[in-house]
Amino acid sequence: MYAIVEEGGKQYKLEEGRYLDIELIDVKENDKVTFDKVVMLVNGKKSSVGQPYVKNATVVGTVLKHDKAKKVLVYKQRAKKGYRKKQGHRQAFTRVMINKINTKAAKKEETTAVEGE
Repeated sequence: MYAIVEEGGKQYKLEEGRYLDIELIDVKENDKVTFDKVVMLVNGKKSSVGQPYVKNATVVGTVLKHDKAKKVLVYKQRAKKGYRKKQGHRQAFTRVMINKINTKAAKKEETTAVEGE
């Protein structure tokens, strides 16, 4: 079973027991985090697609750590002009361990029509 979740302007495929690096979020380490913007759920051959999100579906995870990715170097140069510029960037991320994918079945409310007199 896996879920596709929207977080930080991106969509991620989440599976139970796996970790995921997402954009930096403001949650302390070892705290629980809940993703409620579930776009799609897949359970074997059975799948649910939300419009825009699947109702009553959440994904619960635990924040493992906050860290920075490997450095990316950006180097600019103009030939024969003496222009050189070197710049580095390390993107911050949060590592989350996925604990549980909750799929609560939507309760169908039975409404009884009251007939007019």
